[in-house]
Amino acid sequence: MRMRLERSLPLLGFLLCAVGTTAQQDEETEGGEFLVEISGTTVTITCPLEDDGIDWTFSRKGEVTEEKKLIFRDHDSSPVNLSCSLGSRQRELYLNARVCATCEELDALTVAGIIAADLLITLGLLILVYYFSKGRKGRASSSGDSRPRGQKMQRPPPVPNPDYEPIRKGQRELYAGLAPRAL
Repeated sequence: MRMRLERSLPLLGFLLCAVGTTAQQDEETEGGEFLVEISGTTVTITCPLEDDGIDWTFSRKGEVTEEKKLIFRDHDSSPVNLSCSLGSRQRELYLNARVCATCEELDALTVAGIIAADLLITLGLLILVYYFSKGRKGRASSSGDSRPRGQKMQRPPPVPNPDYEPIRKGQRELYAGLAPRAL
């Protein structure tokens, strides 16, 4: 029974992926999500509806280009309610985009380079600390310890417990009468 279950798991995973992609394609054909692009203080919004003749409704100064795109130049980071409609279909968006005039955009390669350099520097420091601390294992520390640090002194053997002393020759008769009792 378990073997059948193990064989059917890849098939189940494939079916779940196929159903998920089909549902995603259906959602995209109905009109997916708005595409919002931010560059400096310019915000460009693309309507998810596919046909021509899109009507935009917005509460700020903006310009419509190519009917699918709405551009806010010199956006001041204040929230905006907007919608695009085509016939009876309408999509609404609450835009709360933070923009910055002096911000720099970083591409994925630059971010990956910064992360890789950080990891290499951290690894280098780790190796340096390991290398320099390797030779300090046998040295005395300056912790105010007054005992001399030479070879470790051997401890004396533990004091024998009188309750567990071995039976001496003269005392064997005392314990000879103790035999295990039958139940």
